[in-house]
Amino acid sequence: MGDPIHQFQIHNFFTFAQWGANPIAFTNSALFMVIIVTGIVLFMLLSTSPRALVPGRMQSVAELSYEFVADTIKTTAGNEGLRFLPFVFTLFMFILVANLIGLIPYSFTITSHIIITAALALTVFVVVIGYGFWLHGFGFFRLFVPSGIPIYILPLVVLIEIMSFLSRPISHSVRLFANMLAGHITLKVFAGFVTMLGAAGIAGWLGAALPLALVVALTALEFLVAFLQAYVFAILTCIYLNDAIHPGH
Repeated sequence: MGDPIHQFQIHNFFTFAQWGANPIAFTNSALFMVIIVTGIVLFMLLSTSPRALVPGRMQSVAELSYEFVADTIKTTAGNEGLRFLPFVFTLFMFILVANLIGLIPYSFTITSHIIITAALALTVFVVVIGYGFWLHGFGFFRLFVPSGIPIYILPLVVLIEIMSFLSRPISHSVRLFANMLAGHITLKVFAGFVTMLGAAGIAGWLGAALPLALVVALTALEFLVAFLQAYVFAILTCIYLNDAIHPGH
């Protein structure tokens, strides 16, 4: 059975420069990020360039993706949140395509690395804080003071709200990272069982039927998880942006 962690290893293709003891290199993770971004850009350009009155399949997928994200923003952050549609749509498509590409055998899942998901979550965190202060100034701090709270427990509630706010990047990033990591490890383990039992002859082939069925079922589940995790990341981003737009609510 192969090492299930081996699929997450970072490999350097070539080094640009040396920064102290750490090389600045182009890795397999960077390669797949380039592939993901290039694929999304090409898909959006090719699918929307005809602008047909009766859309084809590619145009329909692009329009449905756009409308899905737009509806998600409107239901969570209101019409004012639509100014962040390009930002949220980019996050959703990037994570979705990254998750789906990671399901291709011998590919690389960048969202299974905490450094990637943490960078995305911190980007959202900085945008929320920056926009909140730009829009409301110090009134943004109303986010930490819920209305209707008795004065004698207000300091405790404010402390809890601050701690909850500061922990957002952690939960936002770990949720995506942990789900993708756990799913791929589970698939690798059961696939290893199939290989190991299949090498044991006819009896092994019969024994490999159950783990093979589980691999098929888990692969189908992983496709669902790939979409759900992109959606969860996007909708949490919308909820956090709503706090920046309406900090007093």
